Amino acid sequence: MGETITFWVLAVVSVSAALGLVFSRKAVYSALMLGVVMLSLAVLYAVQDAPFLAAVQIIVYTGAVMMLFLFVLMLVGVDSSDSLVETIKGQRLWTAVAGLGFAALLALAVGNTAYGAPAGLESAVQEGGGNVPSLAQLIFTKYVFAFEVTSALLITAALGAMVLAHRERVRPRATQRDLARARFAGPQPSPLPGPGTYALHNAIDMPALLPDGTVSAKSINRVLARHEMEDGFTPTDPAKAALIKQVLEKDADQDHDPDLAEEPVQVKDALKQEDGK
Repeated sequence: MGETITFWVLAVVSVSAALGLVFSRKAVYSALMLGVVMLSLAVLYAVQDAPFLAAVQIIVYTGAVMMLFLFVLMLVGVDSSDSLVETIKGQRLWTAVAGLGFAALLALAVGNTAYGAPAGLESAVQEGGGNVPSLAQLIFTKYVFAFEVTSALLITAALGAMVLAHRERVRPRATQRDLARARFAGPQPSPLPGPGTYALHNAIDMPALLPDGTVSAKSINRVLARHEMEDGFTPTDPAKAALIKQVLEKDADQDHDPDLAEEPVQVKDALKQEDGK
């Protein structure tokens, strides 16, 4: 009685998830619905006294294969639009023929199950010496060809995922020599001074000080300074606040002119006052 109730409950859940898999407009939702179907099959295997198949269903299919599907969705993109132009002529006709053949096989399987006597798994497990040995014997003797075809199908799916995720490079990859040439062709060939140099703070939003005590305008983080100016959080030091405001205004007016940062601001006295405090 409990097995029958479990079957009908899982049948409703798996069929509903399969319909959601087919009719869902988002690929991620379809993948999640497929995971529900696989978990329902695992529970059915466990109810039918096949714990090894249930564990394989959860570990291999629900775990590994579902992760493969999600990786493909993340690489290709869930919003990728499919082309409506047929790249292979006659593929819709062959797809329809394959669908009809699969439907015929499914009808035969359902008919044999509905009108034939169930064999059960207890006798097969007892004859083979256990669930795992009997399953291994069937896979590598009677159904070895089908097993190899399934392996080839998985390899083909992996190759298809690689082809779909491949993108043609528009421009050649920049080498170290190209990066060095571009750097020396720019206005600042040397690295910018890091935050906190010759200063009492090592925070990234603190400008660096030169050896003579002046603030290096090139060390001001434009992104953080812009957010600080917009939100009203400016340094307490008037000289630093004025320098940050001056740099941002010049960047906005003259579009990052490299000559803007040539006039340092003397803040030695202000820093001494802060050290005294």
